[in-house]
Order: sequence, then C-alpha cells, then structure tokens
Amino acid sequence: MGNAPTCREAILAIKPYIPGKPIEEVQRELGIKDVIKLASNENPLGPSPDAVQALRDASEKVYLYPDGNCYYLKESLAEKLKVSPENLIIGNGTDEILKLLAETYLDSGDEIVMADPSFSEYEFAAKVMGGRAIKVPCRNFRHDLSAMAAAVTTKTKLVFICNPNNPTGTIVGKAALEGFLKEVPPHVLVVMDEAYAEYVTAEHYPDSLEFVRNGMNNVIVLRTFSKIYGLAGLRVGYGVAASQIVNDVNRVREPFNVNLMAQAAAIAALKDEAHVGKSLEMNNEGKKYLYNQFEALNLKYVPTEANFIFVNIEKDSREVFKELMKKGVIVRTGDIFGYKDFIRVTIGTQRQNEQFIWALKEVLNEV
Repeated sequence: MGNAPTCREAILAIKPYIPGKPIEEVQRELGIKDVIKLASNENPLGPSPDAVQALRDASEKVYLYPDGNCYYLKESLAEKLKVSPENLIIGNGTDEILKLLAETYLDSGDEIVMADPSFSEYEFAAKVMGGRAIKVPCRNFRHDLSAMAAAVTTKTKLVFICNPNNPTGTIVGKAALEGFLKEVPPHVLVVMDEAYAEYVTAEHYPDSLEFVRNGMNNVIVLRTFSKIYGLAGLRVGYGVAASQIVNDVNRVREPFNVNLMAQAAAIAALKDEAHVGKSLEMNNEGKKYLYNQFEALNLKYVPTEANFIFVNIEKDSREVFKELMKKGVIVRTGDIFGYKDFIRVTIGTQRQNEQFIWALKEVLNEV
C-alpha cells in the first residue's frame, strides 16, 4: 500500500477538541432516558419561537446557496450594535472566526497571549498555524492584565481576552481594560471574546464595541448566537472590528460559510428581545439557587457573570463526572482546565438545577 501522506509537523502538537457528550450518546451508553446536559453552556430555554418559525420558512429555500455576504444579518446587527455593516464579519460560530484570525495574522513562530485557564480554542488556532501560545496564569480566577501586557513581545500578534472568561465566569472591568489597551503596541490585535456578554449584570463591564466605534484599529469583538440566543446547533457568530481588519480576514473566509437557515434564524432571534430577557432572568434565578446549594454543601465556587459556575467539589472531577453521568447529569470536568477538583456546570432550568443538586449530593457521598 505504500506510505501514507505526511501531515504538517505543526499539527502534531494539537490535541483534538473533545466536546461535552451529547444526551443521545449517554442515553445509549447507560440505557437511561432522563438525561440533562449541563456541560456546554447552552440556553436551556432553547431558541426564540420566532427563530424556529424563521427556520421553517427558510427550509423551502435550501436548494439555493446562502448569501455569502450575510447582507440582511449584517444590516440587523449593524442597526442593533450601532456600527457599520463594513465593521462586521459573520462566521460559522465564533470558533471559525478564531481560526480565521490565526490564518490571517499568524506565521510560524509567532505568538499569542492568553489567560490560563481560558478557552482552549485560542491555543488550537495558534498551533494550527505553527504559532505558540503564551499562557499567563489567572489571579484569583481573573485575567491578570498586567502580566499579560508584560508577556507581549515583538513576536506577539494576537492577545485573547475571554470576557466573561470560560471556565471561571469572571470578567475584566472597564477601567482595567482601558488601561491594558493603552499598553498594548499597535502591531498586536486584541481579541475580545464576549460569547457570554448578554448574561453579564455587573455595572463595570466594558462596552468593548465603543473601541471599534471610536476608530481603534487593533481590537476585534466577538459575539455569538450560540449562548443566550439558543442557536448553538446552527453555528452563527460574528466579529466587530475596523473595516481593514474585516477586509483582511475576509480574504481567508470560505465564500458560503454561514448557511441559509442559520442566517434567517439569527435575524429573527436578534429581534426577539423578550426571549433574551426571559433567558437572562432564568439564569439569574438559577445562579442564586445554585449559590445557596453550594454554600449549604460547604463547596467553594467562583461567582459568575456567565451562564455557568466553576465549583470546587474537593474530589476528583473525573470520578464525579462518571458518577453524575450514571444519574443522568452531564457536566464538564475541571481537569481539562488544570483544576482536577473542579467541575463547570451550566445553569439550567429550575428542574434541571434541582436534579443536578440531587445527583451531586448523592455522588459526593459515594465517591
């Protein structure tokens, strides 16, 4: 048969991303029907009914290629965000935009700077291009912006700030961010990943879009329809940046990267502000309930501004994960973030939260 083709050496350093197990797989594996997934920070209320109707309406047009420019989605976003359509790039989830940024700006040997722990896809994107991720440890589960600024060198091309941070749920405040941006040299693109921005209630959370509106040329803000808008299965994310950045990234973007039905659903979801408000209210109530339950169990947790909580269960998270799964509850282990005694749990509906707490109490007594 001969030798197989040889892959690029750079990709051998990449560990494939392992997503949270889908409900169907756990049902098959364990033979149980009542399974809840609190591992991937999805909106438990699901999508807006308006978005579902838009999907039905758009389904009749799937024989056509989608609008490669996402014209109507950009128009809707531009109006809501008070930016120009030329400041927008739409992606197959923000994951695709992260990869596009790496393809646009990184040569082999270039560096990115990111917090640790934070979203693993930043490191993945760097390694795909033969780059190197400089990880700066968080301080009290928060970005250490001073240390991150000090880590920037002439080789640094991208700095990633996950705000709120995944998996800790903490935020970078307005004053700290403004100070950081003054220290970053103009050759470095600062990527503000704000996937969970709509869940934030803290008053000192920055309006990062102001930097773009004011003409800052080395900032891009990423948002998504996968979280509070409940469209994770459709994969729609977007970036907001100076038009030059958008033009450069568009050079490496596939021509039809966002499908027709996803665009239609995103436009409808964006307009349904009542559904977003209901989702936020449910998240805030669930957060309070889980805080109270963790405190009753004497478990320390990181106060969150997102729709998940990073909690210290004081036991091996892999073992707890396996036992919780047997009881029909899927969470995320902390070992993948370097915290083997932590789990990350998505805030669900009240019923889901209660089921999780019941299962957690049982497991902590058993493991």
